Amino acid sequence: MQNDSLEISIMGQGTLPRVPFLDLKNKILGAKYELSILFADTKTSRRLNRDYRSKDRATNILSFSYSKTSGELVLHLPTIRKERAAFRMTEQNFITYLVIHGMLHLKGYAHGSTMETRERTLKKFFGVTEIK
Repeated sequence: MQNDSLEISIMGQGTLPRVPFLDLKNKILGAKYELSILFADTKTSRRLNRDYRSKDRATNILSFSYSKTSGELVLHLPTIRKERAAFRMTEQNFITYLVIHGMLHLKGYAHGSTMETRERTLKKFFGVTEIK
């Protein structure tokens, strides 16, 4: 699926989760930012995580910044489905949160209080809440 400067790909079969990907991209990275989102299979997620983070396992999300105006997010749905309960979120909300988190990394944020504050603001804006 391609829309403006957003491309979304799914390895294998599956349906795209209902997440406002384009709205997230435009709000966080800007309309002109070129973003690819890949829903990777286990082998690909594990290989990328091993090659770039020295962690030999699939992971929920990876962020790759190629320039100030382009980057890629790689998500792994099986890991996301395993972890979402610990975050007390629906699958849709957890993916939205992870995409926010990944996009902030693409914007140059590092883990810490500044990033967490920005995440809270964006989660509120996009209606990401925990399950009560």
